[in-house]
Amino acid sequence: MAYASLEDLVERAGQSEILEIADRDGDGIADTDVVDAALTHADNIVNGYVGAKYALPLSTATDLVRPWAVSIARYWLHRYGPPDYVVRDYKDAIATLRDVQAGKHVLQDVAGIAPEASQTSGSFVASHPPPHFDLRGWRE
Repeated sequence: MAYASLEDLVERAGQSEILEIADRDGDGIADTDVVDAALTHADNIVNGYVGAKYALPLSTATDLVRPWAVSIARYWLHRYGPPDYVVRDYKDAIATLRDVQAGKHVLQDVAGIAPEASQTSGSFVASHPPPHFDLRGWRE
């Protein structure tokens, strides 16, 4: 299941930008194979991060995940270097995905799948050898 579509890219970036970055044959229409490859790449990146905490594929979190996939796909469609605002959106999406992976950002209501529970109890146990006292270094 794709998290984003060509329509989502057009909604975010506008028709003119999508034609500029995805019309590789110059016919005035975004090349579907180019767009599909970027969207698949974005899905794989999202799944790589989210899969550390949730079962894949996500089925109900698409409204939350869609902007991340759009930002990643848009970044990868720019062959000759994306503008700063596209880079910023991409980095923000990756940072949020890292937070999901680390458990700092929780995906609510994900089709009966809950994130792993934390195993920390708040206690600390340390062990060390018993002290050994001798007279080394003692002088009268």
